[in-house]
Amino acid sequence: MAVMNTIDLTGVSADDWADAAREALREASKTIRRVTKMDVLARRAVVEDGQIVEYHTDVRLFFEIEGS
Repeated sequence: MAVMNTIDLTGVSADDWADAAREALREASKTIRRVTKMDVLARRAVVEDGQIVEYHTDVRLFFEIEGS
């Protein structure tokens, strides 16, 4: 039986919320192995002068603990 752990992260993108989620996964994958699932928890945007300038996506990554 596997033991799972989670970590909550916020990805940021100038393009869209999906890209922000991918950025969170891309950065986390540099140091976390065995990621098996990702939940999107929330989405926000930074607005300047009536325009969205930055997309933020909060995600929870699930990963298997090595040796479990």
